[in-house]
Amino acid sequence: MLRSLSFSLLAVFGAVCLSGSLLAEEKATKPLKGLLITGGCCHDYENQKRIIVEGLAQRANIVFDVVHEGGTSVDHKVSVYANPDWASGYDVIVHNECFAAVNDVDFIKGIVRAHQQGTPGIFLHCAMHSYRDVGETSDMWRELIGVTSRRHEGHRSEAVKTVNAEHPVMAGFPKEWNTPNGELYIIEKVWPNCTPLAQAYGPDTQQTHTVAWVNTLGKTRVFGTTLGHHNETMNSDEWLGLVARGTLWATGKLDDSGKPLPGYAGSGIAVIDVSKPSPDPRFAK
Repeated sequence: MLRSLSFSLLAVFGAVCLSGSLLAEEKATKPLKGLLITGGCCHDYENQKRIIVEGLAQRANIVFDVVHEGGTSVDHKVSVYANPDWASGYDVIVHNECFAAVNDVDFIKGIVRAHQQGTPGIFLHCAMHSYRDVGETSDMWRELIGVTSRRHEGHRSEAVKTVNAEHPVMAGFPKEWNTPNGELYIIEKVWPNCTPLAQAYGPDTQQTHTVAWVNTLGKTRVFGTTLGHHNETMNSDEWLGLVARGTLWATGKLDDSGKPLPGYAGSGIAVIDVSKPSPDPRFAK
């Protein structure tokens, strides 16, 4: 009996040591380095950059540099894109910018080229409508993202339905979710390598539109969602969890069950206290 007790104590001691070593490994894991590009027309980017940076850090081991430029313009050219190696040193780029009227072909090709070389991309809401009016060059941007969209429906809650529950990015996401508010983007085309994950019906177009997806372009992984016009949608556990898992998937840090790989979990689930008032009352509608 004493011998059995000894073996039991050894087993417990071994389990504790293993658990301790795993915790130490997680603490020692270098965080993912992300770059958030934001700014432009029609959205509360001042508060949304906080929601994204803090919300994702609570759900994934990631730190961000933030480039916020352009005021409320539609034709600003983000300064960092002028550097041919603008994405160097980053594990993932999060695009939450809205510059629809930029029509500099070489400039846009430079943005796309960095992703074509393998840097994962996360594309949120108005990123889909950016750089949209330069013909075939716009199609380079859309093929990278995975969908083509140029316009949206009216402001109302979106009844989002999961259409690919088996994908790890959708782990824990509801089968159906009514967003607090919304602006449904009209999807004109789903590109060949795009896999829709969730959709919503648009009463204006009387059509169903993809609202979340994953895409591949060569060796590049992309996650995208058109959800997120309003802060109350973006600042929800459903939205932040979806985007966090999309980010981990794009960077290869999400397992097949939808859990972060060891060392890549965040600091804990919470939504962000955005106490600063929105600078434009349109953003709160």
